[in-house]
Amino acid sequence: MNYQPEQVLLCDRSSWGLLQITGAERLNYLHNQSTNKFDQRLPGEGCETVFVTSTARTLDLATTYVTEDAVLVIVSPQRHEYLLKWLDRFIFPFDKVELRDISSENSIFTILGEKSATLLQKLGLDSLIGQPEGNHQLLEIEDIPVRVAVGSDLGIAGYNLIFPSKYREKLLQKLLENGVELISDRDWEQLRILQGRPAPDRELTEDYNPLEAGLWQTISFDKGCYIGQETIARLNTYNGVKQKLWGIKLSQEVTPPTPVTAEGSKVGMLTSCTVTPDGIFGLAYIKTKAGGIGFKVTVGDSIGEIITVPFVQHPN
Repeated sequence: MNYQPEQVLLCDRSSWGLLQITGAERLNYLHNQSTNKFDQRLPGEGCETVFVTSTARTLDLATTYVTEDAVLVIVSPQRHEYLLKWLDRFIFPFDKVELRDISSENSIFTILGEKSATLLQKLGLDSLIGQPEGNHQLLEIEDIPVRVAVGSDLGIAGYNLIFPSKYREKLLQKLLENGVELISDRDWEQLRILQGRPAPDRELTEDYNPLEAGLWQTISFDKGCYIGQETIARLNTYNGVKQKLWGIKLSQEVTPPTPVTAEGSKVGMLTSCTVTPDGIFGLAYIKTKAGGIGFKVTVGDSIGEIITVPFVQHPN
């Protein structure tokens, strides 16, 4: 697709997982099981966080919303069952925490585009316009209860809508009547790569950690112990990030995973690739010592150049 800033796009992300964490100790529990800080989060706030192994290898990048009585956690497609079992392992008999997979009961729409706030105005949802990323409210659109949250999960202006699945067709029709353009899962995947959001089984695997993936905004370095904390703290303290995720512009399409080389030596791995009207782009992990932005590489039969992507952060 050829995304234009004036467009307001709608992606149906109902195939994504939605977990619900309840109980009096829910915030402390999530605080101890993921990379971001939750113990002082208030209802109406939200953030991104990463679930990692004990050695800080990535399991998934999640978006969380704290409500009055629960935490809602959006996780990647095909990951909700795995993560539900993973998280359940760390709930002990006397813990005041309950986990539920509520994916089948709810749908998720994501509104994308610089003009998405105009759409909210048309729908009478002005109260969220201009609020910080992650803030959310339970509102109504034509009597449909919808949790509207600031942010699109792609680093593009937008909003996530979470609502009961039985209203999917009614809400979709209402949004289409107000000028949104429905995009496919394939379009989302292309935007994901262009923006640089890492995905499970691509950039998020047990071969990489969140710092290498450029997910610094999801990590709290001043909170107490959590799963994977020791490894992440050590990598940060001693500047131990040995490879970094970058965008890459390619001269021709390449099927990932494909090694990235420079002067005959392997310097990284291509993890994603997409063909767009503006050229061929991908995501690749590159050894820190090899080079960064502007670095020229070879990927299969393609020539590549390392570029920045909006979603990825590399402060060092």
